[in-house]
Formats: sequence, structure tokens, C-alpha cells
Amino acid sequence: MIVFVVNCGSSSIKYQLFDMTDESVLARGLLERVGQSGSVLHHRSNETTHEIEVDAPNHTVGLKIILDTLVDPKIGVLKNIEEIEGVGHRVVHGGEQIRESTLIDENVIKVIKDNASLAPLHNPPNLAGIEAAMSALSNVPQVAVFDTAFLATLPPRAYRYAVPRQWYEKYRVRRYGFHGTSHRYVTLRAAEILGKSVEEVNLITAHLGNGCSMTAVAGGKAIDHSMGLTPLEGLVMGTRSGDIDPAVIFYMARTAGMSLDEIDTTLNKKSGLLGLSGVSNDMRDCVEAAKKGNTDAALAMEVFSYRVAKYIGAYFAILPGCDAIIMTGGIGENSLPIRLRICQLLSNIGVIPDEKRNEEAIRKVGLITADDSKIPVWIIPTNEELMIARDTRDVVKQMAVK
Repeated sequence: MIVFVVNCGSSSIKYQLFDMTDESVLARGLLERVGQSGSVLHHRSNETTHEIEVDAPNHTVGLKIILDTLVDPKIGVLKNIEEIEGVGHRVVHGGEQIRESTLIDENVIKVIKDNASLAPLHNPPNLAGIEAAMSALSNVPQVAVFDTAFLATLPPRAYRYAVPRQWYEKYRVRRYGFHGTSHRYVTLRAAEILGKSVEEVNLITAHLGNGCSMTAVAGGKAIDHSMGLTPLEGLVMGTRSGDIDPAVIFYMARTAGMSLDEIDTTLNKKSGLLGLSGVSNDMRDCVEAAKKGNTDAALAMEVFSYRVAKYIGAYFAILPGCDAIIMTGGIGENSLPIRLRICQLLSNIGVIPDEKRNEEAIRKVGLITADDSKIPVWIIPTNEELMIARDTRDVVKQMAVK
């Protein structure tokens, strides 16, 4: 089965084309500046990357450009577009209505629209991609894979906030969490590595990138998560503050005269590593600046590591056991000093880092703790696109059976 995976942003379309016979990637790419002048398609196939200037005034035209490229005689990988048997879409928010990957119909589209207020930067462009794909590939099953689905198993004690019940019932104020597709992928992969069924594994998974989140996994199911109503809660991130005293918002409004929009922008786009370091939202830049004596960058690294270790400690306390700690994402997969520092901060629960193993596990699966560490720490590169492709294949097969 050939599966086309689409991830639409407000001005971009990421894509991968999979042959699910062996789960190989036939092509991948990114169309940038959709709806703007100077659109560029970065298309990779047959181990070659092509940069093509195009005119993509909207997602519908952009997707047609991508599909035309996939069948291009020179750089394409398909003889005709009819070879695509399923399209998988990343959708950020399914609210409480959808708890698993599902075939897209009018009801699913309504759910995506209904939850747009909870994910205004993501659900609308996700839906634009769906509508564009349904127009271009009208006879091909379209499947929605929701970031929130893996986290739908959180119990009320984990997802409810201590606010008036009406806030939850009328305004849907609760913890939803995000990055669920990534957390699910590494959970399944960890079970394979540990030689257990997914129903047996108890894990703490940490997706550490520009956006960061953590999940407590018991018996293969999510029971707690660090992000909340929005992706702002939880860990320190590239530009997001993570946890703060809610009263800071009112304090800055009254004392500094900031508007709610200004505070919102600051907490989401000017805080985190960028706000602490004054250097960059990229951990690599912070590490380099710290090496040169920048104390603010060094503090940013320490606060980041400390917050991760603190969440791990909290999740360790609520799990029935912990088979492993998993790190993934750009920082988790690549930042040696941060991984090492997090492990060092966990020495009081028996984590013993192995520096040589840490150095060897770059962008690949690897154990970074010593053999006598009470809790192993594994690096597992995430693959959300493959998870989406697998779900799409499974949903399409279920359709065929029915």
C-alpha cells in the first residue's frame, strides 16, 4: 500500500510518501511560503534533494504542485497518482470527541472545526490540508491522526484543573496534551526494545525539541502529561515559558501595563530558552554561548534540565514501576550535555549515566546509562510520519474488511 502523509501548517505543507510493504520512504518534502510570494518546494527522492520555486497561493494549489512532483518523469517516484491508496493527515486537536485515528467524514470535519478555538494555529491549516487532499484525491480514503488521541486515556485526576466545574463543562477547560503521536511511537518502539508487549510497559517519555512535553505511561497507556489546555504548560521550551504562577499574568498587566495579547505573545514566543538566555531558542546556540562564558545561556540549560528532571521525579512517583525513561525530539536525540545533565540530576532515584554511551547515541536508538543504573535511559528517535502512515494503512484495511 502506498500512503501519502500530509502535515499542513498555516503557510507550509510537509509530506512523506511511504511504501507500506516495507515502510520505506519513497519521497519527502516541504512546501514553504504557501499563500505568500516566493513559495519554494524542497522535494527529496532517490537520495537527491530538489529546490523548486513555485507559485502556491493556497493549500489546494500547493498540494496539487506536490502531487504533480510525485509523478514527474524526472524527479517523481510514481507512475500515476492513482497508486496512492490512503492519505494520512496530522491533526492537532480532537478534543474529547475523537480518541483514535479515524476515517475522515463530515462528522470528523465538524469535530476539527469545533476544536479550532482550542488550537487556532493548527486545526484550521490542518483542515485546509484535508480539504485540499479531498479535492485532489477524491476517491482516496483520508484518515485523521490526532495529536490528542494517545492522551485521551488520562484519568480525570490528571486532566481536570481545580477550577469551577462550569469552566470544564461550558468552556472545555482541561488538560488535553499534545505530541501524542510522538509519545505513542516511542512507547511502541520502547516495548519492542525492552522485549515486552506494549500492555506491560511502564515508561516516562520525554519529547524534547523546540516544543517539549512529557508523558507518564502505565501499561502502555498515558496516565499523565505535562502540556495542558494549550502547549504552553509544562516544561521549558524554545520560546514557551512552561509552568509559571498564573498570577504573573495579572501582575504584569497591572504593574507593566501589558495587554493580554502582549503577555500571550511574550509567554509563547519570547520566553523559554530564548527568554532565559537572551541568545536563542535553539539549544545548540545556548550550549555554544555557555561554553564561551555566557552565564545566562548556562542558566537556561540548567533550568531546562532541572524542569525535565523534576517532572520525571513526579511521574516516577505516580507510576506502578518504571521500565525506562525515553528521550526523543531534536534535543533529546542530539544534545549530549543536556541528556547527561538530566541523568545526573536523577542520581537520587538510581540513574547512572554512561558518558561513552551518551556520545554514541546520536540520532539513533541507544542506551545512555550504565548497566547498573536502576532505571535505564534510552534515546529513541521519533517518527510521527511513520506512525501516521501505519494508522492510515490500518484504517484503510479495516474499511476493506467491512
